[in-house]
Amino acid sequence: MSEGRSRIPGFYRLDVDSRHSELQSRFDLTPEEVGVLADGGQLGIHRADKMVENCVGVFGLPIGLGLNFLINERDYAVPMVIEEPSVVAAVSNMARTVRKGGGFRAEADPSMMIGQVQILDAPDPEKARRALEEAKTEILDRANRVHPNMVRRGGGARDIEVRSFGAPYPMLVVHLLIDCADAMGANAVNTMAEGVAPLIEELSGGSVNLRILSNLADRRCARASCAIPEMLLAGNELTGPEVAEGIVQAYRFAAVDPYRAATHNKGVMNGIDAVAIATGNDWRGVEAGAHAFAARTGTYTSLTEWKREQGRLVGSIELPMAVGVVGGSTGVHPAIRVMRKILNAHSAAELGMVMAAVGLAQNLGALRALATEGIQRGHMSLHARSVALAAGAQGADIDRIAAEMVAMGRVKLDVARDLLSRRKAV
Repeated sequence: MSEGRSRIPGFYRLDVDSRHSELQSRFDLTPEEVGVLADGGQLGIHRADKMVENCVGVFGLPIGLGLNFLINERDYAVPMVIEEPSVVAAVSNMARTVRKGGGFRAEADPSMMIGQVQILDAPDPEKARRALEEAKTEILDRANRVHPNMVRRGGGARDIEVRSFGAPYPMLVVHLLIDCADAMGANAVNTMAEGVAPLIEELSGGSVNLRILSNLADRRCARASCAIPEMLLAGNELTGPEVAEGIVQAYRFAAVDPYRAATHNKGVMNGIDAVAIATGNDWRGVEAGAHAFAARTGTYTSLTEWKREQGRLVGSIELPMAVGVVGGSTGVHPAIRVMRKILNAHSAAELGMVMAAVGLAQNLGALRALATEGIQRGHMSLHARSVALAAGAQGADIDRIAAEMVAMGRVKLDVARDLLSRRKAV
């Protein structure tokens, strides 16, 4: 176990140039790769124009580094792209606490995605179901011939399922279960679903309508857990057991109340989405799958679970994780290539495990804040810098004005402007 990758004490105190020097030495970055990070990724307008339609510009977001992650005895520094203050600080702080308790344990399912083929107007739905199930081998062979590259990479269509829906909207739906290996796999799944549609139509006697992947990738889940000695949680004039109990009660609120669960899970996704963006993955698909998974029992609930066991706070998370380490934006966006190099996750499963651990750490940070000082104190301390910057502060004045607003308990744009005006008048 090496601490060289993610344990960088005092990293947040360094100026940007010093941080870049640390990255260059620890992650073997070239000066050119550091330059990519420094100038926003060099995604110029002409390159961006090939990525989306009607392109008129390029929008930048900050890249932060989630530190202190120890997952399955391996060290990770986790690039995160996000504009919201406190997220990177929270995950780094909580990862450090979890590290003292032995780190995170994580696992991931095989990269199985679902392609859906919708069948309408089958004259005999039960007969159609039997015909489709009996032709499973033929259907899988047809799917794999459509996308031989997936098969060569060790993936491919593995199985089918036939689902039947009655009134008010009768239909059959064939699920094509496809192992996407180290790709997210959306294009491959859609291509395979379209490729088998004529055969499915012939076998069922019905009419095929939609042929599309499902973002509820519940055969492709990632899980992470941690166990923290309660004494490590003490702070804010509260004992470790008191903090642990507050976290457990906060989780229980989300477990039973969808109104609370929505905000609870939004916090989880603050961390997960930031890593998905940094690694060039479809964060919207990951988000959709997570929320659908949270409602799979018929009631929307928490993606995480927290409990107390023998003097330890024990947490866990499980959610679909349809991400990849090949394909996507990697070859187009230069900053993504650098961020993937820093993270150094070698497979889709490994990336999914890292993202699950980040989500659990972010949830722990939010619940700990809520159960102790409240969410706003730490959040507003970091938000104050953004407000000072928006008011026109530059250089050292940004931190000075931010600190004054926090001390006053008034983190507002007009207050920042007034403080800046006074400073300039001196």
